[in-house]
Amino acid sequence: MDALSSETKALALPEPTLSGQPKTMKDFQEDVEKVKSSGDWKAVHDFYLTTFDSFPELSAAFKKDATASFSTIDDSGINAKFVNAVYDALLNTPQDIQKTVLKGIINSLLREWKGPRTKDDLRAYFILLQNPQFNNTSTYVIYAHLLRQISSLVEADHHFLIHWFKKLSQKRFKQLVERLLQFISLRLFPAKPEEFPPITKCSWWIPSASKVLALLNTSNNLVHPPLILYTDFYNSTLDHIDLMEEYHTWQSFGNSHRFSFCQYPFVISIAAKKIIIQRDSEQQMISIARQSLVDKVSRRQRPDMNMLFLNMKVRRTHLVSDSLDELTRKRADLKKKLKVTFVGEAGLDMGGLTKEWFLLLIRQIFHPDYGMFTYHKDSHCHWFSSFKCDNYSEFRLVGILMGLAVYNSITLDIRFPPCCYKKLLSPPVVPSDQNTPVGICSVTIDDLCQIMPELAHGLSELLSYEGNVEEDFYSTFQVFQEEFGIIKSYNLKPGGDKVPVTNQNRKEYVQLYTDFLLNKSIYKQFAAFYYGFHSVCASNALMLLRPEEVEILVCGSPELDMHALQRSTQYDGYARTDVTIRYFWDVVLGFPLDLQKKLLHFTTGSDRVPVGGMADLNFKISKNETSTNWLPVAHTCFNQLCLPPYKSKKDLKQKLIIGISNSEGFGLE
Repeated sequence: MDALSSETKALALPEPTLSGQPKTMKDFQEDVEKVKSSGDWKAVHDFYLTTFDSFPELSAAFKKDATASFSTIDDSGINAKFVNAVYDALLNTPQDIQKTVLKGIINSLLREWKGPRTKDDLRAYFILLQNPQFNNTSTYVIYAHLLRQISSLVEADHHFLIHWFKKLSQKRFKQLVERLLQFISLRLFPAKPEEFPPITKCSWWIPSASKVLALLNTSNNLVHPPLILYTDFYNSTLDHIDLMEEYHTWQSFGNSHRFSFCQYPFVISIAAKKIIIQRDSEQQMISIARQSLVDKVSRRQRPDMNMLFLNMKVRRTHLVSDSLDELTRKRADLKKKLKVTFVGEAGLDMGGLTKEWFLLLIRQIFHPDYGMFTYHKDSHCHWFSSFKCDNYSEFRLVGILMGLAVYNSITLDIRFPPCCYKKLLSPPVVPSDQNTPVGICSVTIDDLCQIMPELAHGLSELLSYEGNVEEDFYSTFQVFQEEFGIIKSYNLKPGGDKVPVTNQNRKEYVQLYTDFLLNKSIYKQFAAFYYGFHSVCASNALMLLRPEEVEILVCGSPELDMHALQRSTQYDGYARTDVTIRYFWDVVLGFPLDLQKKLLHFTTGSDRVPVGGMADLNFKISKNETSTNWLPVAHTCFNQLCLPPYKSKKDLKQKLIIGISNSEGFGLE
């Protein structure tokens, strides 16, 4: 408590005496209204003085019912509207009233505790955390002590607070999160360093705030839909600290006494996580490449620069089989930088050939005729085919492809449902025991709805059906699937064909059926896919990611912002104001989405946007001093479009559409 002023510490700490009848919200609002005509703040001042004098007073003032104990997680017993009214009015009161509130809070925080916290104490913490005065840096010393006490509560008390936070309005919940994020940012990078105690004396500020943020994050994840977006917990200030030092601290000390932001990954932005994963990947790549060189030199063999890369030689006509053979043969090289050569074609891979290899391979593997994945039109996504086969190596190949894409910063146009990425992180680190199941996660009817909405709707109807389920549906715990034209039956539990679905057991039936479809029926396929992905991306950094973030790393974002691309485009031979460039952007900004995606695919090899947005593409338009009868040319390895100086907008539009709609292959005649 050294940081608190001596004046504060000298305050007497009498045992609180509870006032008689607490004021109601109506009484308080009438007092505030009277001030406008009388200018007399005494009644309002007395209310704040009494209410914030101690934890018992605070809890009693805002309790919905003074006689009830409210000791359940479902209801804090606090009159939220009254709390909001008192805090909204507080910021408009004279400074002496605001200081009175802060002194009362200091008194309460300094009070010596005897024994465990009561529910009234928890209610007081819950109310104090919502105080808008803590937006002001001058109150940060007090705020820090409040956060420290809340973060030090026992797990059972945290459990109550987590469930009480759920009941806050979206606006108030978001204010709590933003206040904590601002507190962390300003402690890291203070505008006026002299405003705060030295960092050595308050090293506990940021850990305390992070722990309270973790309670709010847990609370947010328990609500469906969540109160705020998971991205609202990101603290972009952390993009400017030494992330790798944070990561290495976490790697070395885990969740022990040494603080690292990696213990609270929900505050780290996807852009920052990508940097951590890439640097971790690069360090692994360098380590493996260095070992290869040492091995060669120790055997007195001449080192070959190709050994530093994962070199893929494939034929377009045998793309899948060649890729599978190469990756199987070069399993030890998966963490090296990827280079692709198409047999019989001239082209030095500086990124473009690699991108094209990914795109062609994904397109072929995900084609419905190939049979590995089923495309569901209703949900516009792919899911694993449940057909049994002798060899699941091609599913492993898809997993390796996804891992290589993350490792080599390539975005893939794969449309898996969110559930797939949840399974991919179950667990996030490959278990050492080969018999441990992988890719199995708890699934709900909501997960099924993202893949098979019609079936999910039917099961929801079954759950809400008001008639006699057994007599009207005549179903059992047995399901049927068609495989190669043959209908096969599966029991959802032992003897399931003999167990009728009833009103009493229908929830169990729906849960087992959902689990069968998303886990059990595709276990071998998904396990091969899981091991493929983790054979490349085996990194503790994956533990930092949410399933949604893995999807963005793999696929990029499908949201195109062509105005952002226009702002970040570089020019070679052209100026931003040249008539050809003006024609180009008039045409492109007027394109429908499918043509904009084709343009992006034509120039970059992918129609998705990387994690950092359009600016990360480093898109360039170069002047092509050829005949204006020629079509535009693209160098996908450089994200470069070579554009002849067309004479009219109509001519440019026509040539551009022909070019972007008929492009594939690297070759010279």
